[in-house]
Amino acid sequence: MTLPKHKMHLVLITGMSGSGKSVALNALEDLSFYCVDNLPPELLLPLIELERSHHVSQLAIAMDVRSAGSLPLVPRQLAKLKSQGLRVDSIFLDASTDTLMRRFSETRRRHPLSKTDNPDHSLDQHRALSEAIELERELLSELRAEAHAIDTSIIRPTQLQSYVKSFIRAPDDQMTLVFESFAFKRGAPNDADFVFDVRMLPNPHYEPGLRELTGRDAPVIDFLQKQADVQAMLAQIHAFLDNWLGAMARNHRSYVTVAIGCTGGQHRSVYLVEQLNALFAPRWSTLKRHRELTS
Repeated sequence: MTLPKHKMHLVLITGMSGSGKSVALNALEDLSFYCVDNLPPELLLPLIELERSHHVSQLAIAMDVRSAGSLPLVPRQLAKLKSQGLRVDSIFLDASTDTLMRRFSETRRRHPLSKTDNPDHSLDQHRALSEAIELERELLSELRAEAHAIDTSIIRPTQLQSYVKSFIRAPDDQMTLVFESFAFKRGAPNDADFVFDVRMLPNPHYEPGLRELTGRDAPVIDFLQKQADVQAMLAQIHAFLDNWLGAMARNHRSYVTVAIGCTGGQHRSVYLVEQLNALFAPRWSTLKRHRELTS
């Protein structure tokens, strides 16, 4: 199959059922992508050929476990498209099993892999849903390994849309490094390649004038910059990543997520994410996220 030479940006959205794929597609529609939901993998290459002949330059496609039988085709298809000059970005949306089970319960939707129809057997339904989610994880594991994963367990739809838009706007000519702050009290993100625990560092929360501020505010920055342990932690995380990112890029990694966690996700982790982003931005494509902050 010979595709026209018209340049196209293709975004593939995959992930767990109930993880927010429709929200991600809406974000891409906002960026003027032509969006197709639940496309069978067998139709991917024919659709690309058709849309390129119509000079569509931005195409977003969502696939899910309903096409499980042919999903193994997708990695090879994406590799072929990349070799033909398309920009291809893959996003995998994930969430904890407990979160997914709660979402299905609240919406009363059936999981696409669920086989239980009897509403009188709630325990059997609960077990069937749990087993369906774990089976789905197994079936989608190869796609997840090749994509940029986003954990939607506790983020709001507006945050997810912001994450997707920022990721798509990042340069595509090098590995993208994502720095994310979070609060351990709300759980560590499951989309991280590296997780650093900084709860042992001096905490601005216990300074009355700093408690309501964040790690992006000048008084908090000044406080943490004066703490020897904080600066030692920053230097050591920087050195570790600086030592290994080149090797990861040479191993054809497209995305690396580094999560920094403190107790509340407001001061120390936010400060370190901001500092690390500034240190690595001159050499890498970088993004920063603050999971617990509202803006």
